[in-house]
Parts: sequence; C-alpha cells; structure tokens
Amino acid sequence: MSSYSDRLKALREQLKADRLDGFVVPLTDEHMSEYVGEYAQRLAWLTGFQGSAGNAVVLPEEAAIFTDGRYTLQVREQVDGKDWQYVPVPQESISGWLSEHAPQGGRIGYDPWLHTRAWVKEAKKALAERGADLVPVPRNPIDAVWADHPAPSPAKLEVQSDMAAGRSSADKRAEIADWLAERKADAVVLSALDSIAWAFNIRGTDVVHTPVALSYAIVHADGTADLFVAPEKVTDAVAQHLGNAVRVQDRATFGDALTRFAGKRVAADPERAVAAIFDGLDAGGAKVLSVRDPVVLAKALKNPAEIAGHRAAQSRDGAAIVRFLRWVSETAPKGGLTELDCVARLLEFRQQTGVLRDTSFDTISAAGGHGASPHYRVDEASNAELKPGQLYLVDSGGQYEDGTTDITRVLPIGEPTAEMRDRFTRVLKGHIAIDTALWPEGVTGGQLDSFARRPLWEVGLDYAHGTGHGVGAYLSVHEGPQRISTPNYPGSGATEPLRAGMICSNEPGYYKAGEYGIRIENLVLIVEKPVEDRTVLGFETLTFAPIERDLIEPALLTPDELAWLNAYHARVLEMIGPQLDGEDKAWLERKCAPIG
Repeated sequence: MSSYSDRLKALREQLKADRLDGFVVPLTDEHMSEYVGEYAQRLAWLTGFQGSAGNAVVLPEEAAIFTDGRYTLQVREQVDGKDWQYVPVPQESISGWLSEHAPQGGRIGYDPWLHTRAWVKEAKKALAERGADLVPVPRNPIDAVWADHPAPSPAKLEVQSDMAAGRSSADKRAEIADWLAERKADAVVLSALDSIAWAFNIRGTDVVHTPVALSYAIVHADGTADLFVAPEKVTDAVAQHLGNAVRVQDRATFGDALTRFAGKRVAADPERAVAAIFDGLDAGGAKVLSVRDPVVLAKALKNPAEIAGHRAAQSRDGAAIVRFLRWVSETAPKGGLTELDCVARLLEFRQQTGVLRDTSFDTISAAGGHGASPHYRVDEASNAELKPGQLYLVDSGGQYEDGTTDITRVLPIGEPTAEMRDRFTRVLKGHIAIDTALWPEGVTGGQLDSFARRPLWEVGLDYAHGTGHGVGAYLSVHEGPQRISTPNYPGSGATEPLRAGMICSNEPGYYKAGEYGIRIENLVLIVEKPVEDRTVLGFETLTFAPIERDLIEPALLTPDELAWLNAYHARVLEMIGPQLDGEDKAWLERKCAPIG
C-alpha cells in the first residue's frame, strides 16, 4: 500500500468486515519476544514506528500509539500525528485509554497469541465499564490486509556445544524435572524463545539480533520433552544432539497438544506464555499452575563456562570498539561523516574479528539532537552528519558464540561546552556509584537504581529509562529476571533480588531534547566480595573501552571516583592494548593516561 494512512484505512475496513469496533496491536510475537521476526512486525508495518517497545489501538474514528519515555521523540518522527494520538506509558495504559475511548457497547478485537492472560483480564474489566467487550480473533486482521506479509524464517536450527554452554541439555532438563517434582507437576510449557534455546542448547537465526529459533517446548516430569518446531529446520546434527529423550513435533501442532493434559498439573509462565496457551490448557482440562518459567532464573545465573565466554567476547569486542572510536574521532572533524557511515564502519570492525555472528541490536548511532532519543534508530530518511559542536552517542553490541556484548560511548565532535562536560561527568559519577556498590543478599535492582541518579537529581535532572538490564550468554541482549530500574519503569525486574552470576548493564544517562544525549554503558557481572568477616555482593566490570576524557570535568569527581576512573583506564589498556598496534595502540594509550 502506498502509505501508512492507506494501511490504517485498510485495517479499519477489515475490522468493519470482521464486525469489530477496534483492534489492539502489540509489538511482540507468539513468544512475547522483545525483538521479533519480520513476519511479526505488525506494529511497524501499520504505523512506521521502528522502536523495540510499543502498542497501538485502532478504533473507527481514532487511533493511538503507546510508547514509554525512551521513544518520546522517536515516535513523533516516525508516526504521523494526523492519524495517531501519542500516548505515554506508564502514565497511561491501553486498558485505561480504552475505558475512555472505546465505543459504547463495542467489540474490541485482540489476537490471543499476542497478549498475556493478565492483560486480557485487565482489558476486559476496563471495557466492561463502557458496556464493551474484548473479543479474541481467529485470524489477525492485520495479516488479512498485509499483502506482502513475510513468512516465518525457514532457517535451520544450530547446536550450541556443551563446552560453550557449560552444561548438557540432559542435565538442564533433569533440573527442570526436579523443579516439577517439587511442585507435584506433570509438565511445564516453555514458550519464551531464549528459554527454549538455553534448555535445549540450540540456537537459530529466526529473529534478528537474538540467536533463537521459532519453537515451543513441553518438558515432562521424567526429563523427556516435546520440541515443537518446523520439521524442515531440524538437521541430522541437531536431531543427534537432541537425542531420543526429545521428541520433535511440528510447530503447527502445538495448539492441539495443549488440549491433551486432562487432569494433569501443567505449569506455564503468566508473563511469558500468551493467553492462547492458557486457553488451550484450560480447554483440555489441565490443572494449570501459573508460575515463572524455571529456566528464567537458571539462565540468568551464568555458569563458569558462560562467564569465561563473556569475558573473552567482551575483550574481543572492546578492541573493535577502540578501533572504531579512534576512527570516528579522527574522521568526523574532516566533515561529511554520517550516522549510517558510522554504523557500517563499526560493523566492519566487529566483522574483522572473524567470529561475529550478528549484532545484538540495531546500532544506535546518534549525532546531536538524535542522541536525545535513547533508542534512536537511524535510517536513510533521518541520517545526519556528525558536525562540530555536537556530541556523538553510539550504543551497540555484538553476538558472538561465546558471549553477547552491549556498550555505549559518547564522543565530542570538536570542543564540548561546559554544560556537556558537567552533564557527562554527572552521568559518569552515577556509573561509578553503580560499579562500586556493595550490598547484602536480597537487595534488588530497584534499591540500587537511585545510586546512579543521585548526581543528576542534585541539580534537578533525571533520565527516562532503566539503569540496567540483564544480558544473556549468546542469547538475548535484554534478559530477565533482574533489572536495575525504578519500580514504575515499564516491565518487571526491579523487585528481583540481585544474585551472584547475573550479568547486568550499567548505563545511566542524560538527554537534552533537540541538542544531545549522554549515556555511559558497561556490562557488569555480580560476584561475591569479602568485606571484613562476611561476604557481600558487588560488580565485576566486563566491558573495556576508554571513557572520553575530553568530556570529563575532573573537579566534579571525588578522589575515590578519580581513582576508579584511572584504575579502569589502566585495566582497559592492560586488556585491549595487546590486541592493537600502531596508531590504534598509541591512541588508546593517550585516552587511558591518568587524569589528575
């Protein structure tokens, strides 16, 4: 269709044909994934929004798109305000908006394979206040009007070696069986793609940036399992790897399989399993246990092999980042360098490692005012030149078979202003506060979050995103259950206790609309640390690349903070220096020289 307005009009016509007075469009797939395959990009197809989190509602006379603070600027650039209302979350919710805008007595459609059961319950209650009803649809109406709708990826499954995984799939399934026995349950449904990939030591290329395969799994109390995946995706090597204890079933039969547990106790995750899964289990007479997927925490607690792999990946990635930062710092002042040029060049540096499998998300390459949108995604239409007087923010990551990386750095193009140095140094102080934090067992990410914000709060400033997210081991760059964030930040995790073995990001920031953005991000591993006669928890830094010295105002740093910075840079030089030579190494030595 010729325009997004035409697509919206076509959807409204389809809703009318389906006897619906509205439809809810989430940005997810049947697995509640953050990043989804091309076939599931319904929100982007309908609205033009390219962010990684959002929802929309279409009614006969109005339409709204819901995004959080990370996308306040981006959604206005990408989505036409003549067709769509911009609704901020968590200040407002879809259910709350529907309770005020849905037609009296109307029928609002939803795809039960794209929403949780809790959301369905909440939305039904809100609509009932207007005498309206929430109606499950047998076919997503967007698919009916999306003429060139892509098919799901046909890519083959890949084996993740036991050496890289650190544990065999049989061992992991035995642990899940023990978990089931403790709950007197017969089976557990795994629907999150990264949970399945971890439990079966398989990977895939069905979803950009995340090495997973479109599949479902049911693990039984005896440690056997049914893996539901398109049969043509399973090679002989994968079949041999899975063994006789894993029965491969066609993914298309998963819905029917859910109805065959009459009288059985079956566990399913209310956050990660969609409403249709619970509907199928209920319809078949299963006794459903709504509990968290047992893989979630096990996957977050990295074993020694995964930790060693992460360290290797971070070191390798750091060398690529240093080469890139030097290139930008020397090329941008000459003029003509664009955001897309930087994306391409950074990819080249990572590819030169010879082992890059993918990027871990779309590189955020943001010059000037674009940096004020925390999740800005450059395209041909928005591509801007890096100009003198600007800050350049680059947030990027790589997927390597031994680890997943995520790092943000900021460079000044020319001379930064005093305000830029002040804000950057306050963000750095918050970053150091997180990195050096110590805490007893049981402390949550929500309790640590304010450490990072205090230097900004002291001058009346803040940032509208979390301070840290979990990271997988050659899996999702955004992994739960842990999160360092304020409790009201979208998504769960702020109340999850932080445990040894978890990997988090440490990424406070500051954003001035229309002018610049600042974020300093490293990945950190939670480890045990001795303090006097007891053991507490703290962080071990995993990411090594210089923090831009020309943006630091040393007078704002305490002696301890300055000592941290100089020690960090000494470690960067120790870790990355041997991988470089010539001008790259000389540049790094200058950037890592002690300050003060």
